[in-house]
Amino acid sequence: MRTTLLLLTLLLLPFGTVLAQAPPEPADRLIGVWEPSNGKARVKIEKIGGKYYGKIVWLREPNDPATGTPKTDKNNPDESQRTVPLRGYRLLKDFTYGGNDEWTEGTIYDPENGSTYSCVITMKDANTLDIRGFIGVKALGRTDVWKRLQTK
Repeated sequence: MRTTLLLLTLLLLPFGTVLAQAPPEPADRLIGVWEPSNGKARVKIEKIGGKYYGKIVWLREPNDPATGTPKTDKNNPDESQRTVPLRGYRLLKDFTYGGNDEWTEGTIYDPENGSTYSCVITMKDANTLDIRGFIGVKALGRTDVWKRLQTK
């Protein structure tokens, strides 16, 4: 009898652990790999310390055609950052979930012109993001549509 009870307990233990795990937060639906509309890059969005960040993990043209070396952040206004490779560069920073499928309070960096903008991310559906960068007033910004390539 004891052996049967012990065996039954050991068999059911993994199921209790699975049932006890909390479902993912709605905010974590943002986590994954996304592709901007121009298809030039892929950005992995991850959660670090309660905020969301995105870094470049793939480039269509990873190397500078003139030198054959990895592309760098040559347009960065900070000269010391101009030799930093674009692959691995964190261009989305400090986003927090504001509810209603919207992440706010973050910034987006555009390596093509070296500018950083305030940004709001809105999830249109499970595989589509509206990324709106702006200076000052959200209404005067520009929106790009990103498509999900993979989840977590």
